[in-house]
Amino acid sequence: MRDEILKAVAILKEGGVILYPTDTIWGIGCDASNESAIKKVYEIKKRSEAKSLIALVDSEVRLERTVEEVPDVAWDLIEYTEKPLTIIYDNPIGIAKNAINSDKSLGIRIVKDKFCKELIRNLNKPLISTSANISGAIQANCFAEISEEIKNSVDHIVNLRQDELQQKQSSMIIKLDASGLINIIRK
Repeated sequence: MRDEILKAVAILKEGGVILYPTDTIWGIGCDASNESAIKKVYEIKKRSEAKSLIALVDSEVRLERTVEEVPDVAWDLIEYTEKPLTIIYDNPIGIAKNAINSDKSLGIRIVKDKFCKELIRNLNKPLISTSANISGAIQANCFAEISEEIKNSVDHIVNLRQDELQQKQSSMIIKLDASGLINIIRK
C-alpha cells in the first residue's frame, strides 16, 4: 500500500488525476487546491462546472482547516453516523474556486478508509472525489464496472482493491447551514 500511496501522491502533486478506491465507491480525484487538475476532472466526467464536487479529508483537524466554521451539530453527526457522511459546509478554505458551488459551499467527508486517510495525509491537502463515471451514466459500484473511457482518461490508476466485487454505496449527503439546520440531499 505504501508504494501506491507514494505513486499517487507524486501524480497529484504534479497536477494529475487519479482513479482510486475510497471509503465508498471508486473515485476520480485530484488535489482540491489545484484549479487545472479540477478542470481535468470535469472534462473526464464530461460534467458542467456548475455541478459541484466533494472533497475528502483525513481528520477532524483537516476539516477545521478546510471550513471557515464547522457547526456544532456536524461533530455529533460525524461521530454517530455509521454510513459514510458527506456534509455540505459554507465557506471552504484553501479549495480551488472551480470545486466550490456557486453558493460558496462544498461537500466534505472525513474518510475512515486506511488507504484514503494515508493518501490525504501524505498529500497534506484535501482530495477531490467524484464518482468514476461519465456524468449522467450509471454509477460504477466496483472497479470492474468502471468504463475503459474513464480508465484511459486518468493519469494514474491505484493498484489496490481492483478485484473486489462487493457492491459499495455512495455516501449520504446533507447540507448544514450556520444555524445547524439540516437538509438531506442524498440518503
